[in-house]
Amino acid sequence: MIREDILVAETELAQGTFTLRAVDPADDAELIHAWMNDPEVARYWVRAQPLERVAAYLRQQVASAHSTPFVGCLDGTPMSYWEVYRADLDPLAHHYAARPRDAGVHLLLGPAECRGRGLGSVLLRAVSNWLLRSDPYAGRVVAEPDIRNVRSVRAFESAGFRMIRQLDLPDKRAAFMVRERLA
Repeated sequence: MIREDILVAETELAQGTFTLRAVDPADDAELIHAWMNDPEVARYWVRAQPLERVAAYLRQQVASAHSTPFVGCLDGTPMSYWEVYRADLDPLAHHYAARPRDAGVHLLLGPAECRGRGLGSVLLRAVSNWLLRSDPYAGRVVAEPDIRNVRSVRAFESAGFRMIRQLDLPDKRAAFMVRERLA
């Protein structure tokens, strides 16, 4: 059951009802820790850490002035972790020509059975649509998946993002991807 007080967005998809809810580090740390420590995820997220460090990371995200963590649920079942952020206020802005109010998004599909089915692109499209609707001043959504994560890059492309260039970031070589607001 999703508590209404933490529900942020809801949309009907062919795959079911997708909701975003605010992360509660006390309640969600174990689940997100398990996802981040999955070897397939850990290759790209670089957050395979003990539970206490993941919980501290989630608390830091919740306290951030420019980034907000969410759990994505499909028909009420948690299945993804999201970070939605103001890219123009993030350290990422030092690596590209940031525009005022650029929105940014990170996605982690948790359960292995959710990966490789095309679900990522459907969810990325839904969340980027939500971001652009919720901030009329945001002209685009940016992302920087690890360039080695071919499935992730493809999911972003299928969701309407295009790769602008590669970026050398402190922890990875990234595909800098942009989805522009359509008029």
